[in-house]
Amino acid sequence: MAAGEAPPSCCCRNEPAGKNTGRPSLGIVTRRAMATNRLEILRSMVAQNPQDSFARYGLAMEYANTGDLERAIAEYRALIGFNPDYAAAYFHGGHALEKLGRIDEARDVYQKGIEATARTGDAHTRSELQAALDMLPL
Repeated sequence: MAAGEAPPSCCCRNEPAGKNTGRPSLGIVTRRAMATNRLEILRSMVAQNPQDSFARYGLAMEYANTGDLERAIAEYRALIGFNPDYAAAYFHGGHALEKLGRIDEARDVYQKGIEATARTGDAHTRSELQAALDMLPL
C-alpha cells in the first residue's frame, strides 16, 4: 500500500455498507448447514459408542433444538436407561414431553429425576426438577 493511501474497507462486499440486497446472509445458510453437520456428527458418535453419555445427551439436545421432540425424548430415555444419574436428561426430557402435551409422562420423568438427584446429592438440579414438577397442571 502506498504512503497516504487508505486501507481497503472490505474486499468481499460490492454493495454500500448497511444496504439490504434482499439476498440471504451467508450466516443463515451456514447455520442451517452446521445444524445438519452437528446432527450427523452426533449420530456417528452415538453409533460408534452407544453408551457415550455426552454424545447421547448432545444428540437429544440437537433433536430438541431442531423441533424433533419425539427423537429427542427417545434419546433422553436411552441415556437414562444406561446412565440413570444423568440429571439433565430428566429435566430436558420432561420439558420435551410437556411441549408435546404429554403431561403425565412429564410428571413421571420429573419425579424420577428428583429421585436420581436425591441419590447423587445434586441439590441444584433437584430444585429445578421440583420447580418444573410444581408448575405442571393438575
